Amino acid sequence: MKSATQTRFKTAVAIAAGALVLSVLSACSLAPVEHRPGIDVPAKYLESDNRLPGGQELGQWQPAEPSDHQAPSPWWRVFGDPVLVRLEEEALQANPDVSIAMARIRQARALTARSESARFPEVDAGFGPNRQRSSGASDGRGDGSPATTQTLWRAQVSVAYEADIFGRVASEVTAARADAAQQQALAHQMLLLVQADVAGTYFSLRQLEGELRLLRDTVKLREDATALLERKRGVGAVARHVVDQARTELFTAQAEQLAVAQQHALASHALAILLGKPPATFSLEAQPLETVTVQLPPGMPSTLLERRPDIAAAERAMAAENARIGVAKAAFFPSLSLTGYLGYESAALRNLTNWSQMTFLLGPLVGTALNMPLFDGGRRQADIARVRAVYEERVAQYRKTVLQAFREVEDALVSVRTLDERIVHQRGAEDASASVAQSAQARFDEGDVDYLVVVDAERTRLRSRQSRIQSEGARARATVDLVRALGGGWDAPGVAIAGN
Repeated sequence: MKSATQTRFKTAVAIAAGALVLSVLSACSLAPVEHRPGIDVPAKYLESDNRLPGGQELGQWQPAEPSDHQAPSPWWRVFGDPVLVRLEEEALQANPDVSIAMARIRQARALTARSESARFPEVDAGFGPNRQRSSGASDGRGDGSPATTQTLWRAQVSVAYEADIFGRVASEVTAARADAAQQQALAHQMLLLVQADVAGTYFSLRQLEGELRLLRDTVKLREDATALLERKRGVGAVARHVVDQARTELFTAQAEQLAVAQQHALASHALAILLGKPPATFSLEAQPLETVTVQLPPGMPSTLLERRPDIAAAERAMAAENARIGVAKAAFFPSLSLTGYLGYESAALRNLTNWSQMTFLLGPLVGTALNMPLFDGGRRQADIARVRAVYEERVAQYRKTVLQAFREVEDALVSVRTLDERIVHQRGAEDASASVAQSAQARFDEGDVDYLVVVDAERTRLRSRQSRIQSEGARARATVDLVRALGGGWDAPGVAIAGN
Protein backbone atom coordinates (compact mmCIF):
# COMPACT_ATOMS: atom_id res chain seq x y z
CA MET A 1 0.00 0.00 0.00
CA LYS A 2 2.78 2.35 0.92
CA SER A 3 4.65 1.54 -2.31
CA ALA A 4 1.58 2.21 -4.49
CA THR A 5 0.97 5.55 -2.78
CA GLN A 6 4.59 6.56 -3.29
CA THR A 7 4.41 5.58 -6.94
CA ARG A 8 1.27 7.63 -7.53
CA PHE A 9 2.85 10.61 -5.78
CA LYS A 10 6.03 10.43 -7.87
CA THR A 11 3.96 10.15 -11.04
CA ALA A 12 1.95 13.25 -10.14
CA VAL A 13 5.10 15.21 -9.38
CA ALA A 14 6.65 14.17 -12.71
CA ILE A 15 3.53 15.23 -14.61
CA ALA A 16 3.49 18.62 -12.87
CA ALA A 17 7.19 19.19 -13.53
CA GLY A 18 6.80 18.24 -17.18
CA ALA A 19 3.88 20.60 -17.62
CA LEU A 20 5.84 23.41 -15.98
CA VAL A 21 8.87 22.91 -18.23
CA LEU A 22 6.65 22.70 -21.31
CA SER A 23 4.87 25.92 -20.42
CA VAL A 24 8.16 27.79 -19.92
CA LEU A 25 9.59 26.55 -23.20
CA SER A 26 6.45 27.34 -25.17
CA ALA A 27 5.88 30.82 -23.77
CA CYS A 28 5.80 33.53 -26.42
CA SER A 29 4.89 37.19 -26.49
CA LEU A 30 1.95 38.46 -28.52
CA ALA A 31 3.03 42.10 -28.28
CA PRO A 32 3.71 43.70 -31.69
CA VAL A 33 7.25 44.69 -32.60
CA GLU A 34 7.77 48.25 -31.42
CA HIS A 35 9.00 50.87 -33.88
CA ARG A 36 9.97 54.41 -32.94
CA PRO A 37 7.73 56.77 -34.93
CA GLY A 38 9.43 58.56 -37.79
CA ILE A 39 10.23 62.20 -37.07
CA ASP A 40 11.87 64.65 -39.45
CA VAL A 41 14.99 65.77 -37.59
CA PRO A 42 16.64 68.91 -39.03
CA ALA A 43 20.32 68.84 -39.91
CA LYS A 44 21.00 71.89 -37.72
CA TYR A 45 19.20 74.35 -35.50
CA LEU A 46 17.80 77.42 -37.25
CA GLU A 47 19.17 79.82 -34.63
CA SER A 48 22.56 78.16 -34.14
CA ASP A 49 25.63 79.77 -35.66
CA ASN A 50 27.85 76.82 -34.57
CA ARG A 51 30.55 79.15 -33.27
CA LEU A 52 32.37 79.39 -29.97
CA PRO A 53 34.50 82.24 -28.69
CA GLY A 54 38.26 82.05 -28.97
CA GLY A 55 38.27 79.69 -31.95
CA GLN A 56 37.01 76.72 -29.93
CA GLU A 57 35.37 73.87 -31.78
CA LEU A 58 32.06 72.24 -31.03
CA GLY A 59 33.81 68.90 -30.71
CA GLN A 60 35.15 69.94 -27.33
CA TRP A 61 31.67 69.49 -25.93
CA GLN A 62 30.89 65.83 -25.35
CA PRO A 63 27.19 64.97 -25.03
CA ALA A 64 26.53 62.77 -22.02
CA GLU A 65 24.69 59.48 -21.95
CA PRO A 66 20.88 59.69 -22.07
CA SER A 67 19.70 61.55 -19.01
CA ASP A 68 17.54 58.74 -17.65
CA HIS A 69 20.59 56.46 -17.38
CA GLN A 70 22.93 58.70 -15.42
CA ALA A 71 23.20 60.69 -12.23
CA PRO A 72 22.35 64.41 -12.41
CA SER A 73 25.10 66.33 -14.18
CA PRO A 74 26.46 69.41 -12.34
CA TRP A 75 26.05 71.62 -15.41
CA TRP A 76 25.61 74.71 -13.22
CA ARG A 77 29.34 74.69 -12.48
CA VAL A 78 30.01 76.25 -15.89
CA PHE A 79 28.77 79.58 -14.47
CA GLY A 80 31.69 79.68 -12.05
CA ASP A 81 29.56 80.88 -9.12
CA PRO A 82 30.32 79.05 -5.84
CA VAL A 83 27.10 80.33 -4.24
CA LEU A 84 25.03 78.85 -7.08
CA VAL A 85 26.90 75.55 -6.74
CA ARG A 86 26.06 75.40 -3.04
CA LEU A 87 22.40 76.22 -3.63
CA GLU A 88 22.06 73.56 -6.33
CA GLU A 89 23.51 70.91 -4.05
CA GLU A 90 21.13 71.91 -1.26
CA ALA A 91 18.15 71.75 -3.61
CA LEU A 92 19.01 68.22 -4.74
CA GLN A 93 18.99 67.12 -1.12
CA ALA A 94 15.94 68.96 0.25
CA ASN A 95 13.63 70.01 -2.58
CA PRO A 96 10.16 68.44 -2.07
CA ASP A 97 9.63 67.79 -5.79
CA VAL A 98 12.88 65.84 -5.92
CA SER A 99 11.72 63.71 -2.97
CA ILE A 100 8.40 63.08 -4.73
CA ALA A 101 10.18 62.01 -7.91
CA MET A 102 12.46 59.62 -6.01
CA ALA A 103 9.47 58.08 -4.23
CA ARG A 104 7.74 57.50 -7.57
CA ILE A 105 10.80 55.65 -8.82
CA ARG A 106 10.65 53.34 -5.81
CA GLN A 107 6.94 52.76 -6.38
CA ALA A 108 7.51 51.82 -10.03
CA ARG A 109 10.34 49.47 -9.13
CA ALA A 110 8.16 47.77 -6.53
CA LEU A 111 5.41 47.27 -9.12
CA THR A 112 7.98 45.77 -11.49
CA ALA A 113 9.11 43.32 -8.81
CA ARG A 114 5.48 42.42 -8.17
CA SER A 115 4.90 41.72 -11.89
CA GLU A 116 8.06 39.61 -12.11
CA SER A 117 6.89 37.49 -9.16
CA ALA A 118 4.18 36.05 -11.44
CA ARG A 119 6.91 34.13 -13.26
CA PHE A 120 7.34 31.88 -10.21
CA PRO A 121 4.99 29.47 -8.43
CA GLU A 122 3.14 30.63 -5.35
CA VAL A 123 3.84 28.26 -2.44
CA ASP A 124 1.90 28.29 0.82
CA ALA A 125 2.01 26.14 3.92
CA GLY A 126 -0.70 25.57 6.49
CA PHE A 127 -1.51 23.60 9.61
CA GLY A 128 -4.62 23.30 11.78
CA PRO A 129 -7.83 21.42 12.60
CA ASN A 130 -11.02 21.45 10.58
CA ARG A 131 -14.32 20.33 12.17
CA GLN A 132 -17.17 19.61 9.80
CA ARG A 133 -20.67 18.07 9.86
CA SER A 134 -22.03 16.17 6.83
CA SER A 135 -25.67 15.20 6.27
CA GLY A 136 -26.68 11.65 5.56
CA ALA A 137 -27.78 12.64 2.06
CA SER A 138 -24.32 14.00 1.24
CA ASP A 139 -22.80 10.71 2.38
CA GLY A 140 -25.11 8.75 0.06
CA ARG A 141 -27.32 7.27 2.83
CA GLY A 142 -30.52 9.08 1.87
CA ASP A 143 -32.62 11.77 3.46
CA GLY A 144 -33.31 11.39 7.15
CA SER A 145 -30.11 9.44 7.84
CA PRO A 146 -28.12 10.68 10.83
CA ALA A 147 -25.44 13.23 10.15
CA THR A 148 -21.78 12.60 10.85
CA THR A 149 -19.43 14.99 12.59
CA GLN A 150 -15.68 14.71 12.48
CA THR A 151 -12.53 16.68 13.18
CA LEU A 152 -9.64 16.50 10.71
CA TRP A 153 -6.14 17.73 11.30
CA ARG A 154 -4.27 18.94 8.23
CA ALA A 155 -0.66 19.91 7.52
CA GLN A 156 -0.03 20.66 3.87
CA VAL A 157 1.94 22.67 1.30
CA SER A 158 0.03 24.09 -1.64
CA VAL A 159 1.42 25.26 -4.98
CA ALA A 160 -0.26 27.46 -7.60
CA TYR A 161 1.28 28.45 -10.92
CA GLU A 162 -0.08 29.94 -14.14
CA ALA A 163 1.84 28.68 -17.15
CA ASP A 164 2.72 31.64 -19.35
CA ILE A 165 2.04 29.81 -22.61
CA PHE A 166 1.06 32.88 -24.64
CA GLY A 167 3.24 35.45 -22.94
CA ARG A 168 0.69 37.32 -20.83
CA VAL A 169 2.99 37.43 -17.81
CA ALA A 170 6.01 38.25 -19.97
CA SER A 171 4.15 41.17 -21.54
CA GLU A 172 3.04 42.44 -18.14
CA VAL A 173 6.65 42.31 -16.92
CA THR A 174 7.83 44.18 -20.02
CA ALA A 175 5.17 46.84 -19.46
CA ALA A 176 6.08 47.19 -15.78
CA ARG A 177 9.76 47.56 -16.60
CA ALA A 178 8.96 50.23 -19.17
CA ASP A 179 6.80 52.02 -16.59
CA ALA A 180 9.69 51.95 -14.13
CA ALA A 181 12.06 53.31 -16.77
CA GLN A 182 9.54 56.03 -17.57
CA GLN A 183 9.34 57.06 -13.92
CA GLN A 184 13.12 57.15 -13.73
CA ALA A 185 13.25 59.40 -16.79
CA LEU A 186 10.52 61.63 -15.35
CA ALA A 187 12.48 61.84 -12.10
CA HIS A 188 15.53 63.04 -14.01
CA GLN A 189 13.32 65.52 -15.80
CA MET A 190 12.12 66.79 -12.43
CA LEU A 191 15.72 67.09 -11.25
CA LEU A 192 16.57 69.10 -14.34
CA LEU A 193 13.57 71.40 -13.85
CA VAL A 194 14.45 71.98 -10.19
CA GLN A 195 18.07 72.69 -11.10
CA ALA A 196 16.99 75.14 -13.79
CA ASP A 197 14.48 76.82 -11.48
CA VAL A 198 17.13 77.27 -8.78
CA ALA A 199 19.59 78.79 -11.26
CA GLY A 200 16.97 81.00 -12.92
CA THR A 201 15.59 82.26 -9.60
CA TYR A 202 19.11 82.85 -8.29
CA PHE A 203 20.02 84.98 -11.31
CA SER A 204 16.74 86.90 -10.95
CA LEU A 205 17.63 87.59 -7.33
CA ARG A 206 21.07 88.85 -8.29
CA GLN A 207 19.57 91.00 -11.03
CA LEU A 208 17.14 92.60 -8.59
CA GLU A 209 19.99 93.23 -6.14
CA GLY A 210 21.77 95.11 -8.91
CA GLU A 211 18.65 97.16 -9.57
CA LEU A 212 18.26 97.88 -5.87
CA ARG A 213 21.83 99.10 -5.62
CA LEU A 214 21.27 101.35 -8.64
CA LEU A 215 18.04 102.75 -7.22
CA ARG A 216 19.58 103.31 -3.77
CA ASP A 217 22.38 105.29 -5.38
CA THR A 218 19.82 107.18 -7.47
CA VAL A 219 17.69 108.02 -4.43
CA LYS A 220 20.79 109.25 -2.57
CA LEU A 221 21.84 111.46 -5.48
CA ARG A 222 18.32 112.87 -5.84
CA GLU A 223 18.10 113.54 -2.12
CA ASP A 224 21.34 115.48 -2.32
CA ALA A 225 20.17 117.33 -5.43
CA THR A 226 16.84 118.23 -3.81
CA ALA A 227 18.56 119.49 -0.68
CA LEU A 228 20.95 121.58 -2.77
CA LEU A 229 18.11 123.10 -4.80
CA GLU A 230 16.17 123.90 -1.65
CA ARG A 231 19.18 125.79 -0.30
CA LYS A 232 19.47 127.65 -3.59
CA ARG A 233 15.76 128.50 -3.49
CA GLY A 234 16.26 129.85 0.00
CA VAL A 235 18.64 132.45 -1.38
CA GLY A 236 16.51 133.07 -4.47
CA ALA A 237 18.85 131.31 -6.92
CA VAL A 238 16.19 128.91 -8.32
CA ALA A 239 12.44 128.99 -8.74
CA ARG A 240 9.99 126.91 -6.67
CA HIS A 241 8.96 124.72 -9.60
CA VAL A 242 12.57 123.55 -9.95
CA VAL A 243 12.51 122.23 -6.39
CA ASP A 244 9.13 120.60 -7.01
CA GLN A 245 10.50 118.86 -10.07
CA ALA A 246 13.44 117.53 -8.05
CA ARG A 247 11.09 116.28 -5.32
CA THR A 248 8.93 114.56 -7.93
CA GLU A 249 11.91 112.66 -9.28
CA LEU A 250 12.98 111.76 -5.74
CA PHE A 251 9.56 110.38 -4.78
CA THR A 252 9.38 108.46 -8.07
CA ALA A 253 12.76 106.84 -7.46
CA GLN A 254 11.79 105.94 -3.87
CA ALA A 255 8.54 104.34 -5.04
CA GLU A 256 10.36 102.35 -7.71
CA GLN A 257 12.91 101.23 -5.14
CA LEU A 258 10.11 99.83 -2.98
CA ALA A 259 8.61 98.01 -5.99
CA VAL A 260 11.93 96.36 -6.82
CA ALA A 261 12.44 95.52 -3.13
CA GLN A 262 9.09 93.71 -3.20
CA GLN A 263 10.14 91.70 -6.28
CA HIS A 264 13.42 90.90 -4.56
CA ALA A 265 11.61 89.58 -1.49
CA LEU A 266 9.31 87.41 -3.60
CA ALA A 267 12.26 85.97 -5.52
CA SER A 268 14.04 85.22 -2.24
CA HIS A 269 10.94 83.42 -0.95
CA ALA A 270 10.69 81.37 -4.14
CA LEU A 271 14.35 80.37 -3.92
CA ALA A 272 13.91 79.33 -0.29
CA ILE A 273 11.05 76.99 -1.21
CA LEU A 274 13.12 75.47 -4.01
CA LEU A 275 15.77 74.70 -1.39
CA GLY A 276 13.17 73.11 0.90
CA LYS A 277 13.41 75.87 3.50
CA PRO A 278 10.88 78.26 5.06
CA PRO A 279 11.46 81.79 3.69
CA ALA A 280 12.03 83.13 7.24
CA THR A 281 15.13 80.94 7.63
CA PHE A 282 16.76 81.81 4.30
CA SER A 283 18.87 84.77 3.29
CA LEU A 284 21.74 85.50 0.91
CA GLU A 285 24.40 88.14 1.13
CA ALA A 286 23.59 90.86 -1.38
CA GLN A 287 25.69 90.63 -4.51
CA PRO A 288 24.67 92.23 -7.81
CA LEU A 289 24.70 90.02 -10.89
CA GLU A 290 27.94 89.82 -12.78
CA THR A 291 27.92 89.61 -16.55
CA VAL A 292 27.51 86.00 -17.67
CA THR A 293 28.73 85.13 -21.14
CA VAL A 294 28.69 81.33 -21.04
CA GLN A 295 28.54 79.98 -24.57
CA LEU A 296 26.73 76.66 -24.93
CA PRO A 297 26.97 74.99 -28.34
CA PRO A 298 23.71 73.14 -28.96
CA GLY A 299 25.27 70.28 -30.92
CA MET A 300 23.23 68.35 -33.44
CA PRO A 301 19.42 68.12 -33.27
CA SER A 302 19.57 64.31 -33.40
CA THR A 303 21.43 64.18 -30.07
CA LEU A 304 18.53 66.00 -28.45
CA LEU A 305 16.53 62.76 -28.65
CA GLU A 306 19.11 61.16 -26.34
CA ARG A 307 19.77 64.06 -23.98
CA ARG A 308 16.27 65.04 -22.91
CA PRO A 309 14.77 62.91 -20.13
CA ASP A 310 11.21 63.91 -21.05
CA ILE A 311 11.73 62.45 -24.54
CA ALA A 312 13.10 59.28 -22.95
CA ALA A 313 10.04 59.14 -20.69
CA ALA A 314 7.69 59.51 -23.66
CA GLU A 315 9.50 56.69 -25.45
CA ARG A 316 9.24 54.42 -22.40
CA ALA A 317 5.52 55.17 -22.21
CA MET A 318 5.14 53.95 -25.80
CA ALA A 319 7.00 50.75 -24.96
CA ALA A 320 4.77 50.09 -21.95
CA GLU A 321 1.55 50.44 -23.92
CA ASN A 322 2.95 48.33 -26.76
CA ALA A 323 3.56 45.53 -24.25
CA ARG A 324 0.03 45.89 -22.88
CA ILE A 325 -1.29 45.15 -26.37
CA GLY A 326 0.30 41.71 -25.91
CA VAL A 327 -1.44 41.33 -22.56
CA ALA A 328 -4.80 42.10 -24.16
CA LYS A 329 -4.16 39.67 -27.04
CA ALA A 330 -3.24 36.87 -24.63
CA ALA A 331 -6.76 37.01 -23.18
CA PHE A 332 -8.04 35.38 -26.41
CA PHE A 333 -5.97 32.23 -25.84
CA PRO A 334 -6.26 29.38 -23.34
CA SER A 335 -4.80 29.73 -19.88
CA LEU A 336 -3.19 26.83 -18.04
CA SER A 337 -3.22 26.94 -14.25
CA LEU A 338 -1.21 24.32 -12.41
CA THR A 339 -2.33 23.86 -8.80
CA GLY A 340 -2.02 21.22 -6.16
CA TYR A 341 -1.22 20.44 -2.59
CA LEU A 342 0.72 17.84 -0.64
CA GLY A 343 0.30 17.07 3.04
CA TYR A 344 -1.15 14.91 5.76
CA GLU A 345 -4.70 14.55 6.99
CA SER A 346 -5.78 12.69 10.14
CA ALA A 347 -8.68 12.49 12.56
CA ALA A 348 -6.21 12.42 15.45
CA LEU A 349 -3.30 14.77 15.85
CA ARG A 350 -1.00 11.94 16.99
CA ASN A 351 -1.46 10.10 13.67
CA LEU A 352 -0.93 13.18 11.48
CA THR A 353 2.64 12.36 10.44
CA ASN A 354 2.01 8.73 9.53
CA TRP A 355 2.82 7.96 5.91
CA SER A 356 -0.60 6.35 5.45
CA GLN A 357 -2.21 9.72 6.19
CA MET A 358 -0.49 11.47 3.25
CA THR A 359 -2.78 13.23 0.77
CA PHE A 360 -2.15 15.15 -2.41
CA LEU A 361 -4.09 16.85 -5.17
CA LEU A 362 -2.89 17.81 -8.65
CA GLY A 363 -5.29 20.16 -10.39
CA PRO A 364 -7.61 22.98 -9.39
CA LEU A 365 -9.96 22.53 -6.48
CA VAL A 366 -12.75 24.10 -8.53
CA GLY A 367 -13.08 24.23 -12.32
CA THR A 368 -10.48 23.00 -14.81
CA ALA A 369 -6.76 23.52 -15.32
CA LEU A 370 -6.99 24.52 -18.99
CA ASN A 371 -9.52 27.25 -19.70
CA MET A 372 -10.49 28.36 -23.21
CA PRO A 373 -12.43 31.61 -23.60
CA LEU A 374 -15.38 31.27 -25.97
CA PHE A 375 -17.73 34.24 -25.64
CA ASP A 376 -17.64 37.43 -23.57
CA GLY A 377 -19.83 39.83 -25.52
CA GLY A 378 -16.84 41.64 -27.10
CA ARG A 379 -15.10 42.60 -23.86
CA ARG A 380 -11.66 41.33 -24.89
CA GLN A 381 -11.93 42.89 -28.34
CA ALA A 382 -12.80 46.19 -26.68
CA ASP A 383 -9.77 45.83 -24.41
CA ILE A 384 -7.49 45.45 -27.43
CA ALA A 385 -9.08 48.46 -29.12
CA ARG A 386 -8.57 50.49 -25.97
CA VAL A 387 -4.89 49.62 -25.49
CA ARG A 388 -4.20 50.24 -29.18
CA ALA A 389 -5.78 53.67 -28.86
CA VAL A 390 -3.71 54.36 -25.74
CA TYR A 391 -0.58 53.32 -27.64
CA GLU A 392 -1.47 55.67 -30.50
CA GLU A 393 -1.94 58.44 -27.93
CA ARG A 394 1.52 57.75 -26.51
CA VAL A 395 2.98 57.88 -30.04
CA ALA A 396 1.38 61.27 -30.62
CA GLN A 397 2.62 62.49 -27.23
CA TYR A 398 6.13 61.33 -28.13
CA ARG A 399 6.04 63.31 -31.38
CA LYS A 400 4.67 66.33 -29.53
CA THR A 401 7.42 66.10 -26.89
CA VAL A 402 10.12 65.96 -29.57
CA LEU A 403 8.68 68.91 -31.47
CA GLN A 404 8.33 70.89 -28.25
CA ALA A 405 11.96 70.12 -27.45
CA PHE A 406 13.11 71.50 -30.79
CA ARG A 407 11.04 74.62 -30.23
CA GLU A 408 12.46 75.20 -26.74
CA VAL A 409 16.02 74.93 -28.04
CA GLU A 410 15.33 77.36 -30.89
CA ASP A 411 13.61 79.78 -28.49
CA ALA A 412 16.53 79.69 -26.09
CA LEU A 413 19.07 80.13 -28.88
CA VAL A 414 17.33 83.17 -30.32
CA SER A 415 16.94 84.65 -26.82
CA VAL A 416 20.65 84.28 -26.08
CA ARG A 417 21.66 85.71 -29.46
CA THR A 418 19.35 88.72 -29.37
CA LEU A 419 20.14 89.48 -25.74
CA ASP A 420 23.86 89.49 -26.52
CA GLU A 421 23.21 92.08 -29.22
CA ARG A 422 20.84 94.09 -27.01
CA ILE A 423 23.38 94.30 -24.20
CA VAL A 424 25.99 95.69 -26.59
CA HIS A 425 23.59 98.45 -27.71
CA GLN A 426 22.46 99.11 -24.14
CA ARG A 427 26.03 99.58 -22.98
CA GLY A 428 26.47 102.15 -25.70
CA ALA A 429 23.24 103.87 -24.69
CA GLU A 430 24.31 103.82 -21.04
CA ASP A 431 27.63 105.53 -21.83
CA ALA A 432 25.96 108.10 -24.06
CA SER A 433 23.22 108.89 -21.53
CA ALA A 434 25.82 109.40 -18.79
CA SER A 435 27.62 111.90 -20.99
CA VAL A 436 24.37 113.71 -21.76
CA ALA A 437 23.43 113.86 -18.07
CA GLN A 438 26.79 115.34 -17.12
CA SER A 439 26.52 117.92 -19.86
CA ALA A 440 22.95 118.86 -18.91
CA GLN A 441 23.91 119.32 -15.25
CA ALA A 442 26.85 121.54 -16.23
CA ARG A 443 24.71 123.66 -18.52
CA PHE A 444 22.03 124.03 -15.83
CA ASP A 445 24.66 125.11 -13.30
CA GLU A 446 25.73 127.77 -15.79
CA GLY A 447 22.10 128.83 -16.33
CA ASP A 448 21.96 127.84 -19.99
CA VAL A 449 19.04 125.34 -19.74
CA ASP A 450 15.97 124.72 -17.61
CA TYR A 451 16.07 122.05 -14.90
CA LEU A 452 13.69 119.91 -16.98
CA VAL A 453 16.62 119.18 -19.28
CA VAL A 454 18.56 117.81 -16.31
CA VAL A 455 15.55 115.77 -15.20
CA ASP A 456 15.10 114.20 -18.62
CA ALA A 457 18.79 113.42 -18.94
CA GLU A 458 18.99 111.81 -15.49
CA ARG A 459 15.84 109.83 -16.14
CA THR A 460 17.25 108.54 -19.43
CA ARG A 461 20.52 107.53 -17.75
CA LEU A 462 18.64 105.65 -15.01
CA ARG A 463 16.50 103.81 -17.54
CA SER A 464 19.52 102.92 -19.67
CA ARG A 465 21.43 101.48 -16.72
CA GLN A 466 18.36 99.66 -15.39
CA SER A 467 17.53 98.19 -18.80
CA ARG A 468 21.08 96.92 -19.16
CA ILE A 469 20.94 95.24 -15.72
CA GLN A 470 17.61 93.64 -16.61
CA SER A 471 19.02 92.36 -19.91
CA GLU A 472 22.02 90.90 -18.08
CA GLY A 473 19.61 88.95 -15.87
CA ALA A 474 17.55 87.86 -18.87
CA ARG A 475 20.75 86.72 -20.62
CA ALA A 476 21.73 84.55 -17.64
CA ARG A 477 18.23 83.04 -17.44
CA ALA A 478 18.19 82.42 -21.20
CA THR A 479 21.41 80.44 -20.82
CA VAL A 480 19.76 78.37 -18.10
CA ASP A 481 16.76 77.84 -20.38
CA LEU A 482 19.09 76.63 -23.11
CA VAL A 483 20.71 74.15 -20.74
CA ARG A 484 17.29 72.87 -19.72
CA ALA A 485 16.08 72.69 -23.34
CA LEU A 486 19.15 70.69 -24.34
CA GLY A 487 18.58 68.23 -21.50
CA GLY A 488 21.67 69.14 -19.43
CA GLY A 489 24.39 66.65 -18.76
CA TRP A 490 27.62 67.42 -20.59
CA ASP A 491 31.31 67.33 -19.95
CA ALA A 492 32.20 70.89 -20.94
CA PRO A 493 35.91 71.74 -20.79
CA GLY A 494 37.05 75.17 -21.80
CA VAL A 495 33.73 76.98 -21.51
CA ALA A 496 34.23 80.74 -21.56
CA ILE A 497 32.95 82.62 -18.50
CA ALA A 498 33.48 86.36 -18.18
CA GLY A 499 32.52 88.83 -15.49
CA ASN A 500 32.94 92.50 -14.78
